[in-house]
Amino acid sequence: MAGGVGLLPVLYYRLLAAAYHHGDMSQAYPLMRGAAPLLVALASAPLLGERLHWRQDLAIALICGGVLTLTILRGASAGADSAANRAARRRATLYALLNAAVIAAYTMLDGVGVRRAGAPAGYAMWLFVLTAALLLASSGRRAELPAYARAHARLLLLGGAGTLAAYGLALWAMTQAPVAAVAALRETAILFAAAIAALLLRERLAPGRLLAIGLIACGAIVMRLG
Repeated sequence: MAGGVGLLPVLYYRLLAAAYHHGDMSQAYPLMRGAAPLLVALASAPLLGERLHWRQDLAIALICGGVLTLTILRGASAGADSAANRAARRRATLYALLNAAVIAAYTMLDGVGVRRAGAPAGYAMWLFVLTAALLLASSGRRAELPAYARAHARLLLLGGAGTLAAYGLALWAMTQAPVAAVAALRETAILFAAAIAALLLRERLAPGRLLAIGLIACGAIVMRLG
């Protein structure tokens, strides 16, 4: 299991880069993050033996529907693109869907692994160390890393600490609740991104985006009530 847990995040980063290479982040990211919890919800019953309450099923559908709505809106706004751009978007969509399957797989593996380990913080630390080692081993630009790290030390420390804390909290939540419910609730982070965009960056939220945000918020409320 340890090898799979370490290799899947590496595959995730590779597919993420491929999706962003061929398409916009606003297209690929909501698609992969919205489809992954649906896959986890479908697979968690036969593979993990977790049965969800119907309210939790509804909450997952609302959250994933809101996230996927962002992708639909992005596709509709790009309807007049050239044939080359449409082909690139199709490739980005393919990579994003493949990555959704990878996210679902490592989410369920993490749920099993952290429960067996009994120590979310320790499990997260070892997972990050293993993933970093595998990424370095598979990178062809290792010689550039020291200079890059020195130039962006503050950003690396802040980003690393934030990522570790967020992932550690998600792992701890998987020891307290069904994996599918945690996987869906994790995507409500888009609500905070929207709030930052509107309040700090003064970006205008179109009606379609407000609808997507509303679906995600309703899903989070239903999940809490369930």
